[in-house]
Amino acid sequence: MDFLNALVVFLNFVFVPGLAYGAQLALGALGVTLIYGILRFSNFAHGDTMAFGTMVTIYATWGLQAAGITFGILPTALLGLPVGIAVTALLVLATDWLVYKFYRKKKAVPTILVMVSLGVMFVMNGIVRLFIGVEEQNFADGERFFISAGDFKAMTGLTEGLAIKTTQGVTVVTALIVVAWLFWFLQKTRTGKSMRAFSDNEDLALLSGINPDRVVQVTWIIAAALATIAGVLYGLDKSFKPFTYFQLLLPIFAAAIVGGLGNPIGAIAGGFVIAFSEVTVTYAWKKVLTYVLPESIMPDSLVQLMTTDYKFAVSFSILILVLLFMPTGLFKGKSV
Repeated sequence: MDFLNALVVFLNFVFVPGLAYGAQLALGALGVTLIYGILRFSNFAHGDTMAFGTMVTIYATWGLQAAGITFGILPTALLGLPVGIAVTALLVLATDWLVYKFYRKKKAVPTILVMVSLGVMFVMNGIVRLFIGVEEQNFADGERFFISAGDFKAMTGLTEGLAIKTTQGVTVVTALIVVAWLFWFLQKTRTGKSMRAFSDNEDLALLSGINPDRVVQVTWIIAAALATIAGVLYGLDKSFKPFTYFQLLLPIFAAAIVGGLGNPIGAIAGGFVIAFSEVTVTYAWKKVLTYVLPESIMPDSLVQLMTTDYKFAVSFSILILVLLFMPTGLFKGKSV
C-alpha cells in the first residue's frame, strides 16, 4: 500500500502536471519551429502572440457567459477559442504585410528578422496590457475536476488521493487532436506538401510553381492558431497574466531547440523534456520518499533541488547544454 500511495503522489504532483505542461509547451514550440523551418527566423514575438490570442479568447468567453452560454462541464473558453484564433490570425497576417514582408523582399538576413520580431513583441505586449491590464485573470469555468482526490480515496481506500483537473484533461486531449491534424495537414494536403517543399529548398519550390505568398500566409495562420490554443490551455490550467507569457518564451524556445528547430516531432518531444525536467527538479520529493524509504533513513528536508521560483533556470540550463553539445537537437533539426 505504501508503494501505491507513493505512486499516487508521484502521479498527482509530477506526472499529470508535467504531462499537461508538456502538451502546452509542445504546442507553443510547434509554432516556433514552423516559423523557423519555413520563414527561417526565430520569432521572439511568439509568446506575446499567445498572450494576444488568449486575451481575445477571454473577451469572447466573457461575452458568451454574459449571454448565458456555457459548455457544460467543459470550459466555455473552448467555445470562444475560434474567435481568438481568427482575430490572432488577422493580426499576424497584418503584421507580416506591414513589417516582415518588407524585409523578405530585401532578402534580410535572419538576424535582422529576429531583431524585428523583438520590436513586434514589445508592441504586442503593450497592446495586451493596454486592453486587459496587468492583473491576473481567471476565466476557467465548468467542472473543476474529472477525478477529485476524495472520490479517488473512496474508490481505492488509499491514504493519498489522485486529482485530475478538467483543464489538464482538456489540455492533453486538445493537444492530441491538434497535433494529429497538423501532421495530417503537412503530410496529406497539397498546401502542407508545398510548405514542406518550401522549407526544404525554397529555390526549387519556386521553380516548381509553388506560390510563396500563399505558403507564408498559411504558415502564419497555423502559427497563430497554435499560439492561441497553447496560450488558452495554459491560461485555463494556471491563470492568465500577460507577463507570464513573455516568460514562457524561454521554455518554449528551449523545447524547440532541444527537439531540433524546424522538426515538428522534435518540438513535441522537446516540450515534454523541458516540462518534466522543470517539474521534477522543482518538486519537493519528501512526501514520496516517506512511503518508499525505511523510517531510519527518512529525510528531514524537503528534498527539493530548486524552488519553483527558479523553474525557468532549468529550461535555461538545458538550453545552454544543448546549444553547446548538440546544436541540432535530439531530432537533428536545423543548426542554431
